[in-house]
Amino acid sequence: MNHRDDNKVLDLITDVTETVKVLWWKFFDWLAVKSWAYLLIIAPLALIAFGMIGLGGPVFLLIIVSIIVKILAGGKRRAEIAATAAATRADVEALERRLLEAEMAALQAQIEPHFLFNTLALIGQLIETNPAEASKVHQHLIKYLRSALPQMRDKGNGKLGQQMEMCRAYLNIMQARMQERLTYQIELPAELEFLPFPSMMIQTLVENSIKHGLEPKTTGGHICVTAKKMDEQLRVEVIDNGMGFNLHADDGLGLSNIRERLKVLYAGKAQLIIEAPQDGGSMVAIQIPLDLKAG
Repeated sequence: MNHRDDNKVLDLITDVTETVKVLWWKFFDWLAVKSWAYLLIIAPLALIAFGMIGLGGPVFLLIIVSIIVKILAGGKRRAEIAATAAATRADVEALERRLLEAEMAALQAQIEPHFLFNTLALIGQLIETNPAEASKVHQHLIKYLRSALPQMRDKGNGKLGQQMEMCRAYLNIMQARMQERLTYQIELPAELEFLPFPSMMIQTLVENSIKHGLEPKTTGGHICVTAKKMDEQLRVEVIDNGMGFNLHADDGLGLSNIRERLKVLYAGKAQLIIEAPQDGGSMVAIQIPLDLKAG
């Protein structure tokens, strides 16, 4: 091969490399900006469609790679953009609250992909063994995202009924994973459904109950989520019969985040209450004033 042919091969390799780079970064950016709702709704549909023609394995591998890329890039990037935009728009009086909500977005960016990844993996398994159950879990996931996304767009505020529906969808998904090891009950009087309540707080309490209370327990257990009025307070309780809390230990990242948000949103007039019932398990309650709205 002469010098001219060597140059042509080198030019071809360079062109291919540059093309691959451009395509990779376009794909990377696309994953970073696309919402989890969009990806998690189309992924199972693509898995089912390509599975029918024998390409389920490669597509499932592509989905896993895409989720890993999005976890590494999408959540962190969105949280940084949200924090920067919040700091730019905020005036001096609102700065503390806006930065706190940006911290909540960063925390959620770390936690949410783990749950979504596990749910997608569960759907992938069920497609092979129980397609009807896979369809049910897919519908629960859509309900979860439909409840969660409006709260994110509303800068962390939401209605109590909306958040209870999100918890119900989440618990239905966890039931599919834990089977008979998990039962739950949600009690929400109709007159409380449209009351404002800070977003993601109840969800965090339910996730903590499962992660620290019921999943480590061989027999699993029961969760009861209850909302009620107490004098001039709105109280939401999450009670489980799991492993229980160490009342002398630190709150952990999720509960600490709730305490700080309540302090800022309600100027010290709201509470996070943690108790250890005598018959075991845990009781965690959020109590906010009825005559004030978050913010």
